[in-house]
Amino acid sequence: MTIKPPPSIPRSRRTAADQALDANALELFARIAQAGSFARAARELGLTRAAVSRKVAAIEAAVGLALFARSTRSLSLTEAGRRLQAKARAVLEAAEGARLALRSERDQLSGTLRISTAPVFGNHVLAPLLARFQSLHPALRYELLMTYRRVDLLREGVDLAFRATAQPPEDWVAQPLMRYAVRAYGAAGRVPLAGPQDLAQQPCLLIGTHEEGGHSVWVRDNAAEADERHELHLRASAWGNDLDTLLAMARHGDGVVLCPDFCVGPQSGLVDLLPGWRMVVKEGEWIQALTLPMPVGSETARALVRFVREALASSA
Repeated sequence: MTIKPPPSIPRSRRTAADQALDANALELFARIAQAGSFARAARELGLTRAAVSRKVAAIEAAVGLALFARSTRSLSLTEAGRRLQAKARAVLEAAEGARLALRSERDQLSGTLRISTAPVFGNHVLAPLLARFQSLHPALRYELLMTYRRVDLLREGVDLAFRATAQPPEDWVAQPLMRYAVRAYGAAGRVPLAGPQDLAQQPCLLIGTHEEGGHSVWVRDNAAEADERHELHLRASAWGNDLDTLLAMARHGDGVVLCPDFCVGPQSGLVDLLPGWRMVVKEGEWIQALTLPMPVGSETARALVRFVREALASSA
């Protein structure tokens, strides 16, 4: 009597199941569960939120079970997700242990990072942080593209961009780093203005071209734009693409400079002439770090972003 072996699972089905729950997928699942949101997990993994959602959907479709309970404000595990979490956490711990064993070698970053940033952010915020990061990684080099132009990371071979933007490209990884406001500053000792309407009578020092800087909108801090809004036309006495020169002119009493608040410190020789007011900026109120998603994106760039984010958070 011949005993027939049980029918085998078709190779295509077995491959799909194996891929859905391989070590990489389990580690991804564990990291998302640990992060508590797709957005935070995407930032930590160097992926877009859409990519994380697609990977989770593929896992859930293959196993035939919902692993996360989603709502507009929260992300939690289903019963099936909680059962899988223990196994996934073991895979994650094993992976992190292996990385820890190689950390001493990996921590010595090297090569060249191509970084794009606006000169105003590069000069006043980024430069000292790059110096500190390079002291930790002496073999690392920087190629700096100081420009107000919006570079294309992929086409121009740029690893990392620091940019003020409210709408970063969806296929790039964006991490908010620092909130800022554009204010009106004058030489120390000047009497503050009564309100934004008085700014229209002042000689202003504007970044960019005269035409770009003529019209402005001002709102109170911590208020929606519609609550109290002043629109006015500014009179430019000087304008250009070098903000540091305009800041120096303002210190010498040559006019009112409009600039991000991170450019003006206690020793700058400048005072806020419109306390409690900020200018509306079309680019938004956040400086964001932009990188390409993995595996295209640079791991070294991601390490620098983490360093900058932590340094800015500790100094806030």
